[in-house]
Amino acid sequence: MGTAQFWQQTGLGLVELVGQVAVIVIPLMVFMEILKDLNILDKLSDKLSWTVKPFGMKPAAVFPLLVGLVFGIAYGAGLIIQAAREGALCKRDLYLISLFLVINHSVFEDNLLFAAVGANGWVLLVFRFAASIAVTWAVSRFLMPAGKEDTV
Repeated sequence: MGTAQFWQQTGLGLVELVGQVAVIVIPLMVFMEILKDLNILDKLSDKLSWTVKPFGMKPAAVFPLLVGLVFGIAYGAGLIIQAAREGALCKRDLYLISLFLVINHSVFEDNLLFAAVGANGWVLLVFRFAASIAVTWAVSRFLMPAGKEDTV
């Protein structure tokens, strides 16, 4: 393979990847805007706020956290960035969401991939989830205690 062919394949691969991300992220963001306009997002966040309460996060952190868990950091990042721009989350909440998702993201995709190569998917799921909860809780309590709610 020549250098020109390498760069051509690399460029086409990158364009394809960006296209795939756009196909998922754009509809997801439109869907989120519709949910927000219909006040469904607020109701959902209020009902699930107990999930982020142990970390001292606002209910607005629920939706970006859930999207990051299900679809992964790449797709959840769009919602996290949008929430930051709208001022819905403080820097602390953004940091804690990011920390949680670094440890435990893309729950379905990653676990299925690892199970396909021989890992026990359930052990992996439980360990990653427990580790993300423990580390995020410890950081939220000892390194970043609630109180300083600086908005982005």
